[in-house]
Amino acid sequence: MDIASLSNALASQVTAQANPSATSVAVLRKALNLEAQSAATLINALPRPTSPQNLPPHLGQNINTAA
Repeated sequence: MDIASLSNALASQVTAQANPSATSVAVLRKALNLEAQSAATLINALPRPTSPQNLPPHLGQNINTAA
């Protein structure tokens, strides 16, 4: 067994137990970064919108807000 790796693992475990909120924040930060990367990948995968063909230019300029 490698004593150095065991001591590093034990030290990280003790640190995690000593400050659980910091560990939770670090895990949350990593999860948010992963979500942001996934969202950016999905947005970049969308096809670019094309101009509509054979439609008058006034269509799509106003939004009817009456319900």
